[in-house]
Amino acid sequence: MFTGLVQGEGEVADLRRSGAECRLRLRPLFALSGLVAGESIAVNGACLSVETFGDADFTAYASAETLARTTLGALRPGDRVNLERALALGDRLGGHLVSGHVDGIATVQEVRAVGQSLRCRLRFPPEFAPEILPKGSVTLDGISLTVNDCGPDFLEVNVIPDTRQRTGMRRWRPGVSVNLETDLIGKYVRRVLDARAASSTPPGAQTAAEDPGAQDAAGGAGVTRELLLRNGFI
Repeated sequence: MFTGLVQGEGEVADLRRSGAECRLRLRPLFALSGLVAGESIAVNGACLSVETFGDADFTAYASAETLARTTLGALRPGDRVNLERALALGDRLGGHLVSGHVDGIATVQEVRAVGQSLRCRLRFPPEFAPEILPKGSVTLDGISLTVNDCGPDFLEVNVIPDTRQRTGMRRWRPGVSVNLETDLIGKYVRRVLDARAASSTPPGAQTAAEDPGAQDAAGGAGVTRELLLRNGFI
């Protein structure tokens, strides 16, 4: 788990492809000590595992699935990426709970100055709209941000000067693609609601009295332990 508070940027020192997969060698541009093999690091918001490391760099493997869902496959040597180590129990949670499992790709549409901040509008695939809401949290290239406004296929965020300086956001321009992770809690709420809707009793089917699942869907029992068990949440 991560918080979406980027610790600093790294540089892609090397990228070696093997079919639909690749292995990255990354050089942190800030103090990043005490790495251990197997630990998780978010690279532009995508959770990768450290394979090897030295005094100045580390390597990580990106699978075909990771490359298909993220912008990592478009990286080239010399590119900059946002880096964050995994959250340790007891650390401050200054952003929001971030899994590092990227949902899809959003595209920067507009960047405009609003005082000392930047207001950024991005387009995203409309299937993610139910998980994005005003004043909710979203992760863009690993950065925890608050949604100022949103619609069926767009969202707007406000970027303060400190965030802009610490991250790759200062290079955002219209047309730039970024990794999108929607709110973790929103995903689970949507999953429960979708499960309840899918289990609604169709005409001619068993009644709520005959079928406990139908009773759950009708709302009589609410969100029960049995409903959560059936849908994989416990």
